[in-house]
Amino acid sequence: MDNFMRLAVEEAKKGTSEGGIPIGSVIVHEGKVLGQGHNKRIQQGSVVLHGEMDALENAGRQPASVYRNSTLYTTLSPCPMCTGAILLYGIPRVVIGENQTFMGDEDLLRSRGVEVEVLNDSECIQMMTDFIEGNPELWNEDIGEE
Repeated sequence: MDNFMRLAVEEAKKGTSEGGIPIGSVIVHEGKVLGQGHNKRIQQGSVVLHGEMDALENAGRQPASVYRNSTLYTTLSPCPMCTGAILLYGIPRVVIGENQTFMGDEDLLRSRGVEVEVLNDSECIQMMTDFIEGNPELWNEDIGEE
């Protein structure tokens, strides 16, 4: 696991320690972290603060040229909302910790020319498996199931 995915995992662990959902994300431009964040839906009562959205928020306003030369790291396959943000800002590369517990819109990303790399990292898988088994109602709410 590279250092940027390690940062995303640490963000996910922060989410867990705050009573939230363990999904973390980091946005990197030319080897520098622009923004990092984690799912804060529970902690902040937010409908949109998934890990990727929090990382984008923490990156702040950036020129389009910056996002078009960035990589987004996320511990879990991006949902439709986060996929839309990736496409909106033209982020060309996404590195995903795992897609075994949840398969997001990876095919849409690929169809729009985004390079998608899936690590299927055992730590990311275990983190989500444990959370989903222990908190099915929170997980279903987060992905719009119930």
